[in-house]
Amino acid sequence: MFIIETYSTAVVFCVITMICWGSWANTQKLAAADWRFELFYWDYVMGIVALALLFAFSFGSTGDGGRSFIADWQQAGKTSIGFAVLGGVIFNAANILLGAAIAIAGMSVAFPVGIGLALVIGVIVNYFDTPLGNAPLLFGGVGLIVVAILLNAHAYRKLVGRNANASTKGIVLSVVSGCLMGLFYKYVAASMFLDFNTPEPGKLSPYTAVVFFSLGILGSNFIFNTLLMMRPFTGPSVSYKDYFKGTFQNHFTGFLGGVIWCVGMSFSIIASGKASPAISYGLGQGATVVAAIWGIYIWKEFKEAPAGTGKTLNLMLLCYVIGLVLIIAAR
Repeated sequence: MFIIETYSTAVVFCVITMICWGSWANTQKLAAADWRFELFYWDYVMGIVALALLFAFSFGSTGDGGRSFIADWQQAGKTSIGFAVLGGVIFNAANILLGAAIAIAGMSVAFPVGIGLALVIGVIVNYFDTPLGNAPLLFGGVGLIVVAILLNAHAYRKLVGRNANASTKGIVLSVVSGCLMGLFYKYVAASMFLDFNTPEPGKLSPYTAVVFFSLGILGSNFIFNTLLMMRPFTGPSVSYKDYFKGTFQNHFTGFLGGVIWCVGMSFSIIASGKASPAISYGLGQGATVVAAIWGIYIWKEFKEAPAGTGKTLNLMLLCYVIGLVLIIAAR
């Protein structure tokens, strides 16, 4: 299987993860005009599964290092499989809430609050599981991320022309999403052997782990998304019949969103062998900066905000960037 050999290459992969994780929601925004999020999400999940399998049969099955995908699948232990699937279930619960928060409050709020909180929790949880890196630099970066989250929430509270209930609901969904999102990665990391060049019996390669992770997402989606279709956070309920009324463009947009996200997830997991799970996950969650830039400057989600909000948002982005630099330097 393909294995990253240097830390600098791992950082490049993490930056690609950051771009992918911060950009996939543009597909949701593009589809939102005539396609409900709950229906979009089915195609999004199928895109994740398809990309996971594609990478497993390509990058995960070539080269002399590690263990090829089929051989790894055949020897996988139940505990390792369970961890990877559990990670997918937790992620799916978090991501559905994140998508609902995006639909209500926009990318420039849902990501900095939800994913920023997930970054903080994820770095702390993964660090205590695998304590690699300079702790003062790592947690100094995390502290700046916390400041950025608070600045973003403050800016959103100042936003005019929004329904007060929707505002509260969007932030609450983002916070709950972030709390769950910060936990899923540790279970995927726990399912894998740490040294990708030296496979361990029963443990999974990064490519096999992502496949089982994606299957956890798919299986849990029949529960989580079905409930959301019946009792959505906003708007009337939708049915499976509505899903099959979608156009090719509707379905392709969701599928593309899932592919983009899973490229990021796969690259993050592959990079974790050299960067450590805490740093790989933390740097990838710099997606908050990418998503905030999309939401603020491209989608103009704060265009109705009062004067002075722009300075708060710029300070928020600065705190994120410095915090990410510290996280990179921690290794």
